[in-house]
Amino acid sequence: MKTIADPIEAKKMIISSGENQKEIENHRNSKTMKALVYHGPGKKAWEDKPRPVIKEPTDAIVKILKTTICGTDLHIMKGDVPAVTDGRIIGHEGVGIIEDIGNAVTNFKKGDHVLISCITSCGKCEYCKKAMYSHCEKGGWILGNLIDGCQAEYVRIPFADNSLYPIPADADEEALVMLSDILPTGFECGVLNGQVKPGDTIAIVGAGPIGLAVLLTSQFYTPAKIIVIDQDENRLNVAKTFGATHIINSGKENAVEKVMSITNGKGVETAIEAVGIAATFELCEEIIGAGGHIANIGVHGKSVTLHMETLWSKNITITTRLVDTVTTPMLYKNVQSGKLDPKKLITHRFKLDQIVEAYEAFGNAAKEKALKVILTNKE
Repeated sequence: MKTIADPIEAKKMIISSGENQKEIENHRNSKTMKALVYHGPGKKAWEDKPRPVIKEPTDAIVKILKTTICGTDLHIMKGDVPAVTDGRIIGHEGVGIIEDIGNAVTNFKKGDHVLISCITSCGKCEYCKKAMYSHCEKGGWILGNLIDGCQAEYVRIPFADNSLYPIPADADEEALVMLSDILPTGFECGVLNGQVKPGDTIAIVGAGPIGLAVLLTSQFYTPAKIIVIDQDENRLNVAKTFGATHIINSGKENAVEKVMSITNGKGVETAIEAVGIAATFELCEEIIGAGGHIANIGVHGKSVTLHMETLWSKNITITTRLVDTVTTPMLYKNVQSGKLDPKKLITHRFKLDQIVEAYEAFGNAAKEKALKVILTNKE
C-alpha cells in the first residue's frame, strides 16, 4: 500500500476520498437519474427523470451496467412505432445488478447480476402458457415501448422472475447484452421461422446486427450456401468473415440476377428480411424458390406489396414474428461454451452519458462502420 510521508498531503487525500464517497452516496440516495428520453420523431434528450420505484410486488429495480441501441430504437426515433409517446425512456436490452425487489419476487435478491430480456412475461396468461411471451397479456415488448426502458441508469422490470436471467458476477457483460434481443430475434424470427435445414441455400437481406445474428445462428443448421445482401460494403465484408458463402452489394449489382445465378435459376429455400422496408421485403419475394419460406424480421413502418400474381402458385410460406426469447437459455449455453461469439458484433463503445453521440454513430452506420454499440454505466 502506498504511504504518504507528508501529513498535509495525507489529509488532502482523506478529504478527497471522503468527498468522493459522499458524492457516490448522494447519487445512490438521489430520487432522480439520467435517461435517454424520446420527445417525438427525430427528438431525443439525455435528461433527468424520476428514478423508478417498485410498483407491483413482482417488480425488480435494476441498475444498468451495460446496454445498447437497437435498430428498433432507430425506427422509434423516426416515428415508425406510434405506441411510443413523448417522454418515454427507450431501450430494451441490458445487463445490470438488482437494486430492489418486490416482496413476491422469489428467484432473485438484491445484488444479483442479471440479463434483461427484451420481452416481459407474466408466465401465467394464455399466451405465456403457449410460450408466446411476446404476446403476454400483461407484458410482451413493453420495455422502451409502453413503459420506460433500459437506456437509463436504472430500470423497473415487471414480472422479474420471468423477465430476468441470472448471470455470474464475472460474466462477459458485453457479450451477454447481445442475448437481450438480437440473437434470439435473429434465431427465432429468422432461422426457426424460416425453417433453415442442412444443405439449404438461404438469403439474408440486410447485413445489420440482426441480419448478422441470423447469419451466426443459421450455422447451427449447416445450410450449404448463405447469401447475404446489402448495400454497405463494410457490413458485407464482415458477413464474409462471419460465414457468408456469397455476398451481394445490391447497390452495385442486380441482386435478383445474382441470386438466380447462384441457385441455377431456382431461387432460395429461405429468404430472411432483416431491414424493415418495402424494397427488401419485395426482394425476398423475387428470390424465393418454389416451396420456400420468407421469414420477416424487420420492423415495417409502412406497407409493402404482396405480389400474389407471382407467388400464388409457388407453395410459399410467409412468416412474421415478434421475438419470444424462448431460446435465450439455449443461446446462453452456446455463448458460455464458446460455440457462439456475439461479442464480435460490437464495434463501438461509449459511456452511458455519451448516448446521444452513440446514436449518431449507430444511425450513420455506413460512415462510422458501426454494428452494435455498447454503453457502460458508471459504477
